[in-house]
Amino acid sequence: MKKIFLSGLLTLASAGSILAQNELSNFTATGRGGVINTFASDYQVLGINPANLGRANNATFAFSIGEFGAGVSSQSLTHEQLNKFIYHPSEKLDSLQKREFAAAFNNEDAFNLNVDIATFSASARIPKIGGIAIGHRIRTSAHMGLNQNAAEILFLGKDAPVFQNIADEDSLSIRETLADSEIKMQILSEWNVAYGTRLVDLPGFKLHAGAGYKYIQGVGVVEIVVNSDEITAYSALSPIFNVDYGAFLNNPRFNTTDIGGGVFKPVGKGHGFDVGLSAEIGETVLASVAVTDIGNIKWKGNLLTANDEYIQKVTSQGINSFNFFEEILEITGTGTDSLFRFVPDSEMQRNLPTKLRTGVGFKFTEKLEAGLDATIPLNNVAGNLADPFVGLGVDFKALPFLKLSSGFSAGAGYGASIPLGFTVVTPVYEFGVATRDISGLFSNDNPYLSVAFGFLRFKFGTPAL
Repeated sequence: MKKIFLSGLLTLASAGSILAQNELSNFTATGRGGVINTFASDYQVLGINPANLGRANNATFAFSIGEFGAGVSSQSLTHEQLNKFIYHPSEKLDSLQKREFAAAFNNEDAFNLNVDIATFSASARIPKIGGIAIGHRIRTSAHMGLNQNAAEILFLGKDAPVFQNIADEDSLSIRETLADSEIKMQILSEWNVAYGTRLVDLPGFKLHAGAGYKYIQGVGVVEIVVNSDEITAYSALSPIFNVDYGAFLNNPRFNTTDIGGGVFKPVGKGHGFDVGLSAEIGETVLASVAVTDIGNIKWKGNLLTANDEYIQKVTSQGINSFNFFEEILEITGTGTDSLFRFVPDSEMQRNLPTKLRTGVGFKFTEKLEAGLDATIPLNNVAGNLADPFVGLGVDFKALPFLKLSSGFSAGAGYGASIPLGFTVVTPVYEFGVATRDISGLFSNDNPYLSVAFGFLRFKFGTPAL
């Protein structure tokens, strides 16, 4: 491959054209560490809980343009190593650094990346009917967790210890050699619509229900999973990544006819649904439960799959630069020097990254609100959380025009985090900036570099501040 998936992904992200967690593009939610299930209102409910659209305190009309969030973390790389991956990708690795990376990537959460852009969102509240919301977002996720053999093969290539004691004609079992290892990357373009309404309206109890639909375009996916139960290896990448498929182009099973048009030239499409309930108990307690991303996506264009029982001995010297994703698929993907023998396929259907989202919130005063969240992945597919997420989030209105957000969160492959966010609030206009983990910006161990911002958020007909 001349142009590898994540290299194109990062280029697209830095140009502002493109996580597993939707709330990364919501700077107020990021400032609470991702705690959002009871806080979400107006168009923010998309992908979170559509039932919140039924609340009477939503804005009459709200819209936002270009909210952005990104996060990259590792439970095994150092801050310096992660910085070099981001800021100095062309720098070459020496033999000592290659061995250091081989050791560092032997971790179930060696690398996690999320990039989320909400290109536009809007919502409206209709008295006695409920609320509706529409929006478009592009969400990107990547996760790597490798066993010792897989990490050494990636960075040492033919010099990996697992290859040193076998003859060229010998075979190594994929499962015995690489379990447990995962490489998952995915970009989805989503068009969302949701509706929520009030079902029960009693003096001390209000219950809301909602549903959402999303049309999904698959821009790219790579999924390699090897464990004791399964071996999964496939990829489908849009032409925007300029992948050189070589001889595959002449294979009648290699499908280029189902590649869509438009900006992203998607190679897959699917349909998803969100359903939820939310309740207001008295004047101070909020509760929320939802299941999101119910459905599937079919990958058809440029689809390659592999089901080999044995790995092939590579001839390369492994990854040679800090831009290691430019080389990673030459070893694990569709390159000529690959561990797997890929073949063209006509279609593959995969479930969407379904999640159970629950939360409880407390409105202590008009200035102080807190929430407890738990988000649990219901399947293990590309784009889903690596682990369950739990968090505590707090919003405090320090000044009439300034809201501070913070809290504590853990899980989802990111470890423990202390978030921080600042939002300038007026009756009509909001803007802000936040990080998911203030300590992770500076910590040498378990670094977590994240930022979210938005400058074009408007609300009309909101309750008095």
